[in-house]
Amino acid sequence: MKGIALKIGKSSKLPIILLLIGIIIFFTVLSPAFLSLDNFLNVFRQISMIGIAGIGMICVMLTGGIDLSISAQVTLVNIVCAFMMVNMGMHPVPASLAAILITTLLGTFNGILVAYGKLIPLIATLCMQNMLKGLSYIISKGQPIFGFPESFKVLGQGYVGAVPIPVIVLIIVAVLGAFFLNKTYIGRYFYCIGGNEEATNLSGVNTTKVKVLAYSVCGFFSGLAGIVWLSRVNSGQPTTGNGFEFDVISGIVLGGVSILGGEGDVLGAILGVIVIGLLNNGLTLLNVGEYYQLLVKGVVLLLAIGMDSFKRNFKKN
Repeated sequence: MKGIALKIGKSSKLPIILLLIGIIIFFTVLSPAFLSLDNFLNVFRQISMIGIAGIGMICVMLTGGIDLSISAQVTLVNIVCAFMMVNMGMHPVPASLAAILITTLLGTFNGILVAYGKLIPLIATLCMQNMLKGLSYIISKGQPIFGFPESFKVLGQGYVGAVPIPVIVLIIVAVLGAFFLNKTYIGRYFYCIGGNEEATNLSGVNTTKVKVLAYSVCGFFSGLAGIVWLSRVNSGQPTTGNGFEFDVISGIVLGGVSILGGEGDVLGAILGVIVIGLLNNGLTLLNVGEYYQLLVKGVVLLLAIGMDSFKRNFKKN
C-alpha cells in the first residue's frame, strides 16, 4: 500500500485529479443539482466535442505549434454540412464525410503554411480563423440552416443504454489517439519534434512532413467534432464555434500538454477537458453571468500556462 501511495504521489496527474475533486466538492456544496447522474451525463455530452477536437490539438501542440482556427473549422463544418443536406438534398453520411474532408484539407493547408512557409503558427491559424468565419457567414448569409433528416440526430442526441453517443465517440477517439501517440512511430515523432526539432531532423525524420500531418490530424478531428455538434443542436449556425478554441486549449494545457511542445498525453488532456466542462456547468448552475465565466476561464488558462512554465523551469534547474 505504501508503494502505491508513493507512486500516486509522484504521478503527474495528481494535481489535475485533486483539482477535479476540489471542483466537484465546491459545486456540490453550492448546488445540490450538481452531483447527479443526469447532470454528469449532460456534462460529458457537452465536453465530448471539446475532447474530440482536443485530441487533434494535442498532435499540433506536441510539435510546438497551435491551431486557433479549429473554432472556425467547426463552424464551417456546421454550415457546409447543413447546406449540403438542406439546400443540395445530400444524404447525411456523404455530406458529413465531405465536410470532414474539407477541414482535413484546411488543416493540411495550415500545416503547409507553418512547416513549409515558416509562418508563426499563432498568426497563420488566426488569419485562417478569420477567413473561415467570413466564409461561413457568406455561405449561410448570416442565417441558421435547419431541416435535417431525423436520422441525423442520432449521432449527437442518441443513447446506447444510458450513455450518450457523443460520449462513446469521445471514448473511441481518445483510445485511438492514445494508441497513435504512444504506439506508432509518427506519434513519437510529434513528441521528438516538440522536444528538439533540430535533433529529430538530423536523425533522419522529415520533420516538415510530420508537422503538416499533425495539422491535418487536427483538422480531421475538428471536423468530426463539428459534425457531432451539428447533430446535437440540429441547426447549422454561423456563430457555433465562437470561443471553442479557448475551451479546447484551456482543457488540454490544464491537463499537462505543454504550450511549448514535447510533453503531454491523452489521459491528462481528457481530465483537463472534464475540469473545464464541470467548471462551465457549475458556474451555469449557480447563475453566474457569461462575462464572469469568461473571466474565470481566462484565469484558469493563465494558471495552466503558468504551471507549464514553472514545470519547465524546474526541470532545467
